[in-house]
Amino acid sequence: MSSSSIKGAAAPSPDFQALRLEAESLVRLPDRPFRLSPEESRLLFLDTRQLRAKSASFDGREVRGVVAPQAVVTDIESLLRRFGDWARATVVDLAPRYVDALEAGRASLRLRDAADAPLSARKDDRRLHVDAFASQPTGGRRILRVFANINPWGEPRLWRVAEPFEVHARRFLPRLRDLWPGESQILNALGLTRGRRTRYDALMLGLHDAAKGDLDYQREANATDIAFAAGESWVVFTDSAVHAALKGRFALEQTFYLPVEAMAAPGAAPLRVLERLTGRMLS
Repeated sequence: MSSSSIKGAAAPSPDFQALRLEAESLVRLPDRPFRLSPEESRLLFLDTRQLRAKSASFDGREVRGVVAPQAVVTDIESLLRRFGDWARATVVDLAPRYVDALEAGRASLRLRDAADAPLSARKDDRRLHVDAFASQPTGGRRILRVFANINPWGEPRLWRVAEPFEVHARRFLPRLRDLWPGESQILNALGLTRGRRTRYDALMLGLHDAAKGDLDYQREANATDIAFAAGESWVVFTDSAVHAALKGRFALEQTFYLPVEAMAAPGAAPLRVLERLTGRMLS
């Protein structure tokens, strides 16, 4: 029984769910499915040989990662637009304080099995990691993602989730390097990053790569497997949730960026944790 249902108990804070999400990094929403229309369901059977990447994605301007007739591309865009709107509404219902601060990133339609071998260890999302984007520095903004398992045959999507972010960071920080002088400016000038890479971004990329490259850690990490049922959705701060996608086909994902200042508990942000651990300003 929740405390709000007990007579005389104080009502939960309006930020209760935001605080929960920020503390736990992942909130499951089994009763909030995203339902495909019959026309959208046909996209699940797109020939994966038409995919040039692990998913088809939409950045608000164009669909990427797929070579298909224009009618199919238009249908993918329509689906990802609709899912993006649904994902935003889902986040705002969970954490209303984020409403004016959410910035939409890419949405993706994931048709391949997460168990498929990737091109490189660095891209192997079957290995535990925190998210960091090499070409798109966040400067400390949170990476908040909404997933939906849309598997038409009722198959679950299997993830593995490991230790809290601070424990993870303490493990790998001694191995990481700082930005070299002028590195950020050079990367930006060459077009290798969209915006300047901060010390924070460099550390997060270092954490991402160090964890994926440490096979002893991958074998021995204290981790829990989670099976997301078909029809289930979940919201996760993937920059703080140490996670791996092990198995499962057919999912939708929408990325959002959230300024640290919009959080209910900014001290839980990886930026603030890393600044505390390093004793330095990082953004």
